[in-house]
Amino acid sequence: MATTSARVLELLGLLQSRVEWTAPELATRLGVTERTVRNDMSRLRDLGYPVESMRGRTGHYRLGAGAKLPPLLLDDEEAVAVAVGLRTLTGVAGFEESGGRALTKLEHVLPDRLRRRIASLRDATAAGPVNTDSNVEDPEVDAGVLSEIADAIRDRRGLRAFLRHDDVDERVEFEPYRLVAWQRRWFVVGRDPRTDTWTPYRVDWLTLRIPGGAAFRPAPLPGDLTELVVREVARTGWSVHARLVIDAPADEVLARINPAVGVVEPLPDGRSVLVTGGDSLEIVAVWIGMLGLDFTVESPAALVDHLRVLERRYAGAVAGSGSGSGSGSGSGSG
Repeated sequence: MATTSARVLELLGLLQSRVEWTAPELATRLGVTERTVRNDMSRLRDLGYPVESMRGRTGHYRLGAGAKLPPLLLDDEEAVAVAVGLRTLTGVAGFEESGGRALTKLEHVLPDRLRRRIASLRDATAAGPVNTDSNVEDPEVDAGVLSEIADAIRDRRGLRAFLRHDDVDERVEFEPYRLVAWQRRWFVVGRDPRTDTWTPYRVDWLTLRIPGGAAFRPAPLPGDLTELVVREVARTGWSVHARLVIDAPADEVLARINPAVGVVEPLPDGRSVLVTGGDSLEIVAVWIGMLGLDFTVESPAALVDHLRVLERRYAGAVAGSGSGSGSGSGSGSG
């Protein structure tokens, strides 16, 4: 049988791993009597841990909220999972410093066998390039701003902010409902109570105003809020927006794109309109090229200028390839 101190620590770890435990369940896991479980619960309370108990046929124990943070007891697999997750988090803009500090603290207290396991996992692992990277740096989001928004969602408290887009600051007030992380961007889905419109706001474009808005009563959700972000970002969430006329029916365009790329509208003449966007002209041009259909740019004019640059660049590449086609094995013709 484990010593009393070791058993109490194991008991604390069990209480942290699940919301509720009955005395028989704990006694079975620890290999002791229910009376010993009750005594160990008293020892935890004496140490300052807020153990709550519910008596009766459906009685149980649970670890309540206290004034101090208890030691976090993790098994080997949990410790490795947390360390790997923290190492991933340090690559997210806005969380590099705090994630790095937490990882350093965790690795400092890990036993040697787990430090060696995490080191071997790190040294033996490589990550391939993300295929949605772009020539625009990921925006950095203040973790404190995310926390403030999350608190407002929890407390049903409105937000007041300046929304900066196209070098213009717009005053916005809305009811926040959900934070959504997508395409390495953070969005908060909010409802304007004056117009009953739902909009995803890019968090890195928001400057919160103090004090915030008034408390609100939740309204019925307009479907899945993550899908709302994916659908609406094509119209409002990019730095560059484009409107294109595609020489193909809407059904054919929709069959070739991810719904996250843009919004497709049919035209009476059998063609369609694609409203799409990206964080740079280069990104939009790449996406259009991948469509594999003829198109005409209606806006913006800067995209037309960029496509003319690409036209000259690609024409030069073709001309250069043709001038050298007579040498070597003659491959590459077609």
